[in-house]
Parts: sequence; structure tokens; C-alpha cells
Amino acid sequence: MSTVRARVWRFTIEKGQAGAEAVQAVEIGQGPLPVSLAAMVNINALACDLRKTVDQRVRDYEISLLLSYIIGSQDKGPLGVECSALDSSAGHIQRFVSECTGLGVMTAASEALFDWKPGANGLSSFDVLPGKLSGVYAKTGVRPDLLYDLAAGPVAGEARGRRRRAKKMFPAGKGTPEQRKRLEKLAQWSVDNGDHAYFMSWVWLGAGGIYVDIFLPDGSAALTGLKTGWIDMPGDAKPWQFRVPRSDPRRVVDPAPEGGLMVDLPLPEFSGEGAASRAAISRVGPAAEEAMDRAFSREEHQLGTLAGVPVRGRWIRGDILGEARHEVLLGVLDERVEVNRRAQRERLATLTGDRLDIFLDGRRLTAVHPVDRPRPSWGRIRAELLEQT
Repeated sequence: MSTVRARVWRFTIEKGQAGAEAVQAVEIGQGPLPVSLAAMVNINALACDLRKTVDQRVRDYEISLLLSYIIGSQDKGPLGVECSALDSSAGHIQRFVSECTGLGVMTAASEALFDWKPGANGLSSFDVLPGKLSGVYAKTGVRPDLLYDLAAGPVAGEARGRRRRAKKMFPAGKGTPEQRKRLEKLAQWSVDNGDHAYFMSWVWLGAGGIYVDIFLPDGSAALTGLKTGWIDMPGDAKPWQFRVPRSDPRRVVDPAPEGGLMVDLPLPEFSGEGAASRAAISRVGPAAEEAMDRAFSREEHQLGTLAGVPVRGRWIRGDILGEARHEVLLGVLDERVEVNRRAQRERLATLTGDRLDIFLDGRRLTAVHPVDRPRPSWGRIRAELLEQT
């Protein structure tokens, strides 16, 4: 089970009549977080525009490409990247690998950080926000990469991935100008959407491995179950403070009586539980299921069954750059089979060389294993998923 080095920040937003005015961030601490390579692949397997054609060939190629650059580990070693190959690649390939890694690490790290309860929390991931959510979120400007439907309310997640060439993987002291600009935009986005809960992750890929900065706003539903036992280095108590540039005055129509903000874009009606966005997320579910069917429509090989449900799929090798290090089983279930996500995370966190790196999310199943070891049988995969070993 690989790990990434994570640094977590907690920040507060000072709000005024025109929206977010200032941000103050304090580092909570840093340490190793377990990250499943299978989980990283799983979240990227359907990170696409649900309104467009989902081409199975493209999906398989993108997964193979990502696996060709990422270096995983069966023990608790750090997750790495093939830097020499990445630097030799075209700019759009570098951005693809970095952003896919950022999206995957954000999801895997988030589940480890927040310890979300099975059955009480759901996850929907969108590379492009589906049209069915355009009535809740603005059609232009900042939009979330992920939407977590938590029991405490919907939480938006923003993921970024960047190649870092400095010897010190974490930027020293305070955040970077890019992080600051993004936090400014997200802070205003949250205010414009009824103080919508959100958080941001910033993944760094470099010779030192893969590192991630995670920014959590005070009062966010994501903080409800925050785990800190993994921290091995307390954070610097000195805050990082900056002012948020004034919003475009043309966006302000008239201050609300309570001092809130009225904008020329229609604001959704949020209850304390984020009813509008939660209802919208539920409407997107069928679209995601249709995209899943299109993405796996050509899968004819049945691997076996899981709790009586047929599973179809194939093994994909990460051999775009030459000899493969890993291959991944990418499968689809004919219908959902609920597994204990918390038990799944705990199993992955304590993964040893004799256990498989497997991950099931809804109907998507992924299993990653080194090519220099015998390919696991379906019986073994099924047994570990159902915790029968």
C-alpha cells in the first residue's frame, strides 16, 4: 500500500458586504497518508463529460498511460512518478498525468482523512459538471471537480495536480501564488452559492515522490470526522493571511437587508443541509449510470460474480512507455453491490504484500497488481472484497 506525504491546512474566510474579503490559513500538520493505486485508477475511469460519448478504447488507453508514469508499491513505500519520462513528454501529456494524479490522490486521501461512514456518505465525481447541475451551480467560472454527498450536507472538492522540480516538495512556509488565487476564487464561489461547503487539494509530483496540500475551511461538513492520528509533524502556528481582491462591482446588484450579497446570477436556495445541490446530485445519478453502461458496453468477458452479481471486465497493462510495472483489472458490475467502505479503507491502509490492492465504488471495480507476480484469480479478488479471508 503506497503513501503520499500530506500537509493539511485549516482556514477561515472573512466576509463582508461584497463577499469574501480575506483568508487566514493555519497549517494543522503533515504526515503520510495511505493511497490506493486501485482507488486512483477507479476515480479516473469515469472522469469524463457525462453528456458526451464514452469511448472504451480511449478510457483504456488513458488508464494505461497513467499507470505508465506512476510508480506504486505493495508495501508502505511512497507513491512515485517517472519524472524523467514525464519531463520528456509533451506539455499536454504532463498536464494529463498531473491532473489525473491530483484527482485520484484527492479522492483516496479524502476518504482516509475524513473516515466517512459506509451507507451515510456518497460520492459523485465529474470532470465536467453535468448539465443537470447547471441550475444549482453557475454555468461559468469556478465549478467543483467532485461533489461528496455527505450526511452533513454536500461538500465540493477541488483537485489540482502540478509537476514540482524543487528539491523540497512542499513549498516552504506559506502557499504558492497559484494556490492563493485558487483559494480566492473558491472562497467567493462558496459565498455566491450560499456558503457551500468545500475543500481544495493540491498535488505535487516530483523526484521526492507525490505530496499533497489539503485546504479545509472552518465550518465545512468535511471537517466533521477529520482524523489527525497520521500526523507526525505539527504545523507552524504562524498563519498565512491575504486579502481577497474585490469582486467585479458589476456583479453586485444591491446589498440584502442582512448584509448578504445579491448577484446577477440566480442563487440556489440552500437549507442547512444543502437541499438544492443534494437534490441535483440525485438527479445526476441516472446520467452517471447511463455513462457507465456506455463506457463498458463492449465488455463481453465475464470475470465471475460478486454476491451473485455478474462482473465483466479486462486487465489493462501500463506499458505505454515500454515494459509495464503494473496492470489493472477494470471491471463493471451489472448492478451495485454494497460493501463496507470503512472496512475497505482499513484493509487498504494496513495492506501488506500478501493482500491485493482492490477498490469497489458503486459498480466500478479496480484491482492493481505488479506484473512480476502471478495474476490473482477471480476467486481471490472476490474473497478479499467480501472480506472472506
